[in-house]
Parts: sequence; structure tokens; C-alpha cells
Amino acid sequence: MRFDYHMHTPLCGHAAGSPTEFAREAVKKGLSEIGFSDHNPMPTQYDEWRMAPDAFPEYLALVNEARECVPQLVVKLGLEADYIAGFEEHVRFLSGQADFDYLIGSVHYITPDWDVDNPSKLERWKDQPVEETWKQYFRCVAESAQSGLFDIIGHPDLCKKFTHIPEGDLLRFYAPALEAIADNRVCIEINTSGRHKPAKEAYPNKLFLEEALRRDIPIVISSDAHAPQEVGRDFDWAKQFAWDIGYREVQRFSRRKRSPHSIADF
Repeated sequence: MRFDYHMHTPLCGHAAGSPTEFAREAVKKGLSEIGFSDHNPMPTQYDEWRMAPDAFPEYLALVNEARECVPQLVVKLGLEADYIAGFEEHVRFLSGQADFDYLIGSVHYITPDWDVDNPSKLERWKDQPVEETWKQYFRCVAESAQSGLFDIIGHPDLCKKFTHIPEGDLLRFYAPALEAIADNRVCIEINTSGRHKPAKEAYPNKLFLEEALRRDIPIVISSDAHAPQEVGRDFDWAKQFAWDIGYREVQRFSRRKRSPHSIADF
């Protein structure tokens, strides 16, 4: 039984293929369950890579269409919601607008105008020491876990995407975020898309995941697919990665509740 909970739709402006096409591809690849988690709308159009403020009903309709067109597949409803300080009530409002199965909390912005994974803003990395950027990023990750808004923390070390990495032991950045995640009983994802970015490794890395296991933090395995062919991408690799570190379960989600599933059967 294999499932992929992190997939996008064309409504975000940087994905291709309808949810129905994603669902059909999932069936071809032997998945039994998928979930869509497109970038949340904001009160106004905050940036160019999320659904428009008035697109949420269309998002729900597209997910329902995938359910109807591919009835042999379980299709879950999620949302990838940005953690940005000051917008917590907006995310809380969105969470009540549909029967979500899970919410992925992701940190892209470390300031209101700097999304650190945006290739159009690479010059911003020169504005301050990499060490300071990483401190800000993982402070936001900790706050996202403490907010109580999310079920899963998405791509938890996304700040490494463009290989701007501080020297020394990275645990000094990871540990406070991991403690917040563990204390608030939030799940994290192994997001395989990082293997296809400049970082050339999954989010999170081996050290982060080892420390997550030491704190009994549960995991899901996700592709972050932005096109049908990316559904379930690198899942055999991710399963072995998690197993070698010591994980024996992955989590399933339904109506904001999680349940364990044997990783051996994933």
C-alpha cells in the first residue's frame, strides 16, 4: 500500500496536468491512495506561485473530479499552507472551509518578501550571512510546528535548495526546530523532490532524519509532484532511506487524524 500526499495542480501557476491525470498516473504506478495539497490562497494575491484568492472552489471541484473519474483510487484533500507570521488566522479560517484530510505547513518565506527557494531571488542570499538566513528559516519551522495549524511539516530543510549551507555541525539549526516538532506531535515528510533540485538530496537530509527518529517524530513520504510523471517519484529510494535510518512506519491521514502503516508494506 503506497500513498503520496504532496501533489499540486495548475491552479498554483507552476504545475502541469489535471488532478485526474495525476490520479490516473498514480494507478499506473500501483499507488492505492493520493492526496492533493496545492499552495494555499492568501487574502490577496501574495505571489505568483499559489492559487488565486478566488480559486479555492475550483480547487475543490478539481479534486472531486479526480475522485469521480478514477474511483478505484482513494483521493484525499489537503492543502500546503505557508507559515508566515501574521497570517495564522487566515490559515485557521481556510482549514474550516472544507473537510481536509491533512494540512502541510511549509516555510518558504523568512521575511514577508523573501521566499528563500525562489530562483528569481537568488541575489537575496548575498544580503546577509548564510548562518543568519538558516537561523531565520529554522526559527520559522519551529514556529510553524508550535502554531498548531498543521499535521505535516513540508520539506523541513528547504533552505538548502540552492546549496547555500553554513559550515560546521548543522544540528545547531535543526535541534530547536526538531524539539518544537516533537513537542507538538507533528509529522514531517521525506520529500523526494529535493533530489531533483540543486541540493541533489531529499528534504530532509540524513542527519535531520536521524535526529527526528531519535525524537520519535513520525514521517510521510511525498513526491511534491508538479506534473503527473512525478507522482510517487523515487519512492523505492525513499523507503530504503527511511528504513536504513531506522523508521519502521509511515503515516496515513484521514480527516486530520493520522494512523501508522508498516513501511515494509509501503
